[in-house]
Amino acid sequence: MSVQVLVLKESAAGEKRVAATPETVKKLAAAGAQVAVESGAGLGAGITDQAYLDAGAQLAAADSSGSADLVLCVQPPPAEAIGTLRQGATLVGVLHPQADQARAAALRSRGIRAFPLERLPRTTRAQAMDVLSSQAGMAGYKAVLIAAQLAPRFFPMLTTAAGTIRPSKVLIVGAGVAGLQAIATARRLGAQVEGFDVRPETREQIESLGGKFLDLGVSAAGEGGYARQLTDDERAEQQRRLADHLRGIDVVVCTAAVPGRPAPKIVTAAMVAGMKPGSVIVDLAAETGGNCELTRPGETVEEGGVVIDGPLNLASMGAVHASEMYARNVYNFVALLLKDGVLSFDWNDELVAKTAWPEPAPEPATAAG
Repeated sequence: MSVQVLVLKESAAGEKRVAATPETVKKLAAAGAQVAVESGAGLGAGITDQAYLDAGAQLAAADSSGSADLVLCVQPPPAEAIGTLRQGATLVGVLHPQADQARAAALRSRGIRAFPLERLPRTTRAQAMDVLSSQAGMAGYKAVLIAAQLAPRFFPMLTTAAGTIRPSKVLIVGAGVAGLQAIATARRLGAQVEGFDVRPETREQIESLGGKFLDLGVSAAGEGGYARQLTDDERAEQQRRLADHLRGIDVVVCTAAVPGRPAPKIVTAAMVAGMKPGSVIVDLAAETGGNCELTRPGETVEEGGVVIDGPLNLASMGAVHASEMYARNVYNFVALLLKDGVLSFDWNDELVAKTAWPEPAPEPATAAG
């Protein structure tokens, strides 16, 4: 019997993305799966139920979650929804199981084999499955558009009959995927752009996008492409130099993150107080506490004439393309689990084993000879 795949309609407030598109439904069907989609799951991303039907999917019945072998989602379902899944089913999405005790308990009680895609190893082979990168790209793009809307000035230089308007000075804090996309977007809008990251290896990437690398004399090069935590002395020196520089900046977009930890506090209240009235800070790291001390997640506030915005779930604001990328990421991962139309888990595959939650126990060693 073919694998029964269910695509959930997202229940989180404001979430418009979907975990499968007609394109990936066709690919799943070609891999031997039978796909059902909850009615209305794709509407936020511009996909009608009929589009799924035309791609070979079925519309899921109200009680179909209890019969699905493989369930695909974007954000984690609530604990009560997990409780309706079939015992021993497989769940794939951005699940953060350890962030919510009720969610983790529900997964364990139903014997759900969970694959939280945020745990996927960041390797070259995994790039086509990397949902964090694909969604961060959309978030970085949207963050700059929000900044441009909030800023009381033009981004590009303009020569007008009333004189020349100088370009806005934009600083992007953090040069991961979101930061690099933010740099590219701000440059397209005509701003004078700088990028700051404590990892010195990002200089070439920032400059390749037309930005200027802001060197504050502090390096936090770490392992796996991530930054290490700074020492107290390093942080103090970084903040002193950054505070001086921010006095001449019009727009700051913060994107810095440390995996598994609250967002590092980079822009202090004192730095904000030293910025020009009319300046704007958009803190893309708001979901994990924010890079700015004054950020209020989900709110736009003003402090001393400086506007500070803490947007949440920016990727959902670009749900059409974000869903296309996310669905392809999900399919590329699920393809590792589908063998001849049935679910099969190769625990020798690093991507499968290290993404699984909890990680599978190592097989006992056998005696030689």
